[in-house]
Amino acid sequence: MDGAAAVKLVPGEAGYVLEDVPHVSDYLPDLPTYPNPLQDNPAYSVVKQYFVNPDDTVCQKIVVHKDGPRGNHFRRAGPRQRVYFEPDEVHACIVTCGGLCPGLNTVIREIVCGLSDMYGVTKILGIQGGYKGFYARNTITLTPKCVNDIHKRGGTILGSSRGGHDTMKIVDSIQDRGINQVYVIGGDGTQRGAGVIFEEVRRRGLKVSVAGIPKTIDNDIPVIDKSFGFDTAVEEAQRAINAAHVEAVSAENGIGLVKLMGRHSGFIAHYATLASRDVDCCLIPESPFYLEGESGLFRYIEKRLKDNGHMVIVVAEGAGQKLIAETMQSIGKDASGNELLLDVGLWLSQKINEHFKKNKMTINLKYIDPTYMIRAIPSNASDNVYCTLLAHSVVHGAMAGYTGFTIGQVNGRHCYIPFYRITEKQNRVSITDRMWARLLSSTNQPSFLCNKVVEEAKKEQERTAQLIDGSPSHRKAEKVSGANFSGTK
Repeated sequence: MDGAAAVKLVPGEAGYVLEDVPHVSDYLPDLPTYPNPLQDNPAYSVVKQYFVNPDDTVCQKIVVHKDGPRGNHFRRAGPRQRVYFEPDEVHACIVTCGGLCPGLNTVIREIVCGLSDMYGVTKILGIQGGYKGFYARNTITLTPKCVNDIHKRGGTILGSSRGGHDTMKIVDSIQDRGINQVYVIGGDGTQRGAGVIFEEVRRRGLKVSVAGIPKTIDNDIPVIDKSFGFDTAVEEAQRAINAAHVEAVSAENGIGLVKLMGRHSGFIAHYATLASRDVDCCLIPESPFYLEGESGLFRYIEKRLKDNGHMVIVVAEGAGQKLIAETMQSIGKDASGNELLLDVGLWLSQKINEHFKKNKMTINLKYIDPTYMIRAIPSNASDNVYCTLLAHSVVHGAMAGYTGFTIGQVNGRHCYIPFYRITEKQNRVSITDRMWARLLSSTNQPSFLCNKVVEEAKKEQERTAQLIDGSPSHRKAEKVSGANFSGTK
């Protein structure tokens, strides 16, 4: 294996490619294995098949042509017959990093309960305050009793922060404390940091499993079906849209403007608009828009007010940044290296008011920004179940000795995904597929798209399709190990 550049690819017939994840036995080949404690767990005695087949994989592309390649696959998640950690030996830790998201506490709870109830693990630490908590010596002991009802609260009981990633200090702390399972919950930057921690752990030859649970309320992590908390965010966004609609219909020429989360990906705005059916215009980062002109936003607003007497606009926080930049300066980056965005909601409110004032037309515009209300609430029922499955699957993977991976649902099945696959790019709304067309049909808004934008979007879709079809285009895949990795672990 060649450090960060190595990729564990296992080719098969008909264009089959398994993108496998690292295992502790890759660099510690003589480790003993133990029977999985689940086989003696009375709660699982009714299960027809305790353990997943070691050769089971999950395809990334579920729709294929009969003569086409089978494409990329990932190792299926689930309990294995043999484990590489004895329960008494395990010393696990959990850390949450980045911004808040519904479901964080649920994931924490279910990792703790999964380790305890399924495997009999008793030593579990919570790292407080994000990555810097490792070397700031901020920890709490986690037990099933102390996390029993935390899923009913928003936020994270461990606290969170951006930045603070010092690889050597973090791994020194892991080594000094005797930690051998690290569960990292966070977005793409956090998962990238977890990958660096894994590489240093492997360099030192430590028997430590580093596993990630991807978290982003924007749903912008690639490969996986969706991120936890997304359903809750879309559901809660309905309250803001409904309030904007009530305000709009209750006033002469009323306009309700709602800003939703979505720095670079407009999934929340997109799905909240489709779910609501009260929205007349949805603006997202992937689809550029303009204000002036025959097919511009102002002309469309005038038409909707003339026809309906009111209007609701939903805008993602990352939309229209180029337009704003023409009149305002950038405001820098946050501690995680994310570019700080200018407030498109306030800017758009001002521009709409200025336009209608100049044209001597009275409007009543109400601006609603529910961002921090949405991300701070507890997860809903569907997200709670999803978080439970993610947490249990990541525990099974760590106990089985897998490391350097993140857990995710792909085509409805949970699987182990290499860190590099979820950090190489961001998931974006495709403005050339049927879901976006459905939105345009629902709102009757102009597409604002020129031919150049459409062609660029189509080319990006083709590049993504090539990646899914088993032709990795990322840098790491240029250095492919020729070994035939065993599927018995």
